[in-house]
Amino acid sequence: MKEKANKLLIKNMVCQRCIMTVEKILKDLNISYCNAVLGEVDLNHKLSKEELKELESQLNHAGFELIETRTNKIIEDIKQALIDYLNLGMDSQNIKLSSFITKKIPYDYSYLSDLFSSIEGKTIEQYFILQRIEKVKELIVYDQLSLTEISYQTGFSSVHHLSSQFKKITGLTPSHFKKIGAARRQSLDKL
Repeated sequence: MKEKANKLLIKNMVCQRCIMTVEKILKDLNISYCNAVLGEVDLNHKLSKEELKELESQLNHAGFELIETRTNKIIEDIKQALIDYLNLGMDSQNIKLSSFITKKIPYDYSYLSDLFSSIEGKTIEQYFILQRIEKVKELIVYDQLSLTEISYQTGFSSVHHLSSQFKKITGLTPSHFKKIGAARRQSLDKL
């Protein structure tokens, strides 16, 4: 359980809905806080052991975890940077992934890459490809965009490149996946 300067670091807190869920948990437990952002909550006071234990239990029940070490914080920062990079879509073509990450996390990329691989069991690039494919699955299931638009939004250079990566990771073509739908999707925090 990580608590530093009345700041809690929370794993899997990756979207606005996550922030709202954590805020509700804090409110339900009558824990006073001044700020909640992706991955962090600034508390107004230090929690007792009982409060921290109950908060940890409620967070775990909702799919979150308190981050315990500096190493885990760096890993979570890398994952958040990858989500931010993915959200750039084709704009990411102008920025190398390694440069984007080191701008957000002030460490040498080789250190971050080695650390990530040792903890996650896959490289940053492999993890990023998995994230991209999950985003593609999400967009296919929503059925609002063409494959060309999906490839653009997820930073693939072409539909062909998207299709080959998709098949390599999932074993399915995007059109076959579309037929079987959401049953094959994974939550990004489970990658």
